[in-house]
Amino acid sequence: MKHIVVLTGAGMSAESGVKTFRDHDGLWEGHDVMQVASPDGFRQNPELVLEFYNQRRRQLKEVQPNQAHKDLAQLESTYKVTIVTQNVDDLHERAGSTNVVHLHGELKKVRSTGNPRDVKVWTEDIKLGDTCESGYQLRPHIVWFGEDVPMIDKAVEICLTADILLIIGTSMQVYPAAGLMHYVDESTPIYYIDPKPATVRHQNINVIAKTATEGLKVLIDILE
Repeated sequence: MKHIVVLTGAGMSAESGVKTFRDHDGLWEGHDVMQVASPDGFRQNPELVLEFYNQRRRQLKEVQPNQAHKDLAQLESTYKVTIVTQNVDDLHERAGSTNVVHLHGELKKVRSTGNPRDVKVWTEDIKLGDTCESGYQLRPHIVWFGEDVPMIDKAVEICLTADILLIIGTSMQVYPAAGLMHYVDESTPIYYIDPKPATVRHQNINVIAKTATEGLKVLIDILE
């Protein structure tokens, strides 16, 4: 069974109504990104940061997987499919995908500020004073700017085994995620689906300049 590795970004969930990471002016929901997505921001104003992610978590309850999420899940009937996503939502899982690696963390999980390995599922708001068993404040299980990406080594291993690589809804500008495509074998076909694709230099890349839902329809026809 051929192994399809899928790299997904914000454009994958945009059609579900999940807002993309930040606007062109660098603001995220009106906030400077470093205020709400950095360890310094959390130290300076933990309540602001917690409430920012509480709002994202609440929004997640109001959106549904789109057709592209469902089509990727359906591919598992004929291929081994592994999704490596930069998204922190759970829409891939809710659509039925069974093998999803989250590079940048997950909105529906928290972790202890005293022990990064102490991670638990959390679907409600996080409040100042919510602590782990050891008494440390809980924080969103999100990779912030300046922090290591703990799943990147696993993602590299996955890409090394790809028979086909799909890139969907990502600018391929955010590292280390953007470097993953270079770990697939040179002979491996790469399909890049994005309505405004970035310029990507790779000898075996096929660009499909469409949204995730429209582009996946084209791709499925190609694969068949």
